[in-house]
Amino acid sequence: MLTWEDCIGVIELNEDVVDAIAEHEHVPEIVALELANYLVHDADGVPRIKRMILDDIDNARARGDTAHLAHLRRTLQHFVAYARSCTDD
Repeated sequence: MLTWEDCIGVIELNEDVVDAIAEHEHVPEIVALELANYLVHDADGVPRIKRMILDDIDNARARGDTAHLAHLRRTLQHFVAYARSCTDD
């Protein structure tokens, strides 16, 4: 049986990105993990994930949730660094 950590390791994204996708799409984390795996291998997927995180940031800002806003900003920074590392061949 695969663990949650095994699944996260397979998609090469961190759990925070999966959580942001789950938040954006209003789906359970395991569904978000599947979506993340699909998107990270799709030509348009990386910009879509980035947009999801940006939308989550906007929503946190609108709610005045500064702690979550800071967390999502860090998540975006890590995701952008990941995306750049994938294209720096």
